[in-house]
Amino acid sequence: MKKIDLIPRIQELYSKGQNILEFLKNESGSALNSIEDILISYDFQAGSYIKHALDNPLYIDKYSTAIAAVLNQLGDLNTVMEIGVGEATTLANVSPKLANRDLSYFGFDISWSRIYVGKDYSLQRNLSINLFVADLFKIPLPDNSIDVVYTSHSIEPNGGRESEALLELYRVARKFVVLLEPTNEFADEEGKARMKKNGYVHNLKGQIENLGYKLIDYRPFDVIVNPLNPTGLYVIQKSAQDNGHAIPGIHSFCCPISKGDLIEYADHFFCAYSLLSYPKILGIPCLTPSNAILTAKHH
Repeated sequence: MKKIDLIPRIQELYSKGQNILEFLKNESGSALNSIEDILISYDFQAGSYIKHALDNPLYIDKYSTAIAAVLNQLGDLNTVMEIGVGEATTLANVSPKLANRDLSYFGFDISWSRIYVGKDYSLQRNLSINLFVADLFKIPLPDNSIDVVYTSHSIEPNGGRESEALLELYRVARKFVVLLEPTNEFADEEGKARMKKNGYVHNLKGQIENLGYKLIDYRPFDVIVNPLNPTGLYVIQKSAQDNGHAIPGIHSFCCPISKGDLIEYADHFFCAYSLLSYPKILGIPCLTPSNAILTAKHH
């Protein structure tokens, strides 16, 4: 992590309520947010989303109900995964509202601290969610693993990498990709300027169409909190040709770098193909490329 030496300074700025992501972007002199910047910013925020959920139960219920309504229209599903699950405050409230009570739930985030507090949040609600640390551009799952993957403003800060994100989500999805993301087309001029300044994703509809994906629903989402950052709904249906007629259900984790199978041990995962190992911290799988440790003598 190139900016690890800035952590004490970042901690001080965060305690004063300053925008960490903006500070890190200014430090690098880039117009775009890097994965490292997003990771550091989100990790320091861990716990804030749970506090917001507890302080705003009516909003959380309304938002999660609207998401569940979309997912319930997608037919027979066995597995659902939230990309950028954060502290699980969305997925943990969506899952009880889904019609199929036998679904398996998965979620990952780039921030270990957010997964850690999210795990506790979901367990307090007697919900079983498979949570792990991962990079949305290198998801440690094989092709066609999850029936529906969805986002909730989680690819938002990755402006400039829209197509790259869409390709990876589409790869992992078996049936549908559902995006709830900022939509500049639905914003006024002030909102568009704000999105550009913050490095948010742009023109997702155009990017989806350029990739040749089947967009079956596109509209302003039913619940929009900030008119300067309006949420758009995008529902992409994956063709049978693209999903290879994959069998239902999730496969084992795979190495995010080589896509070779991962073998699970008590405190780590090992890939015999790439000879890379990935740790577990307090039981949470850490499966980003930056977590990889070369273990050529692993037996």
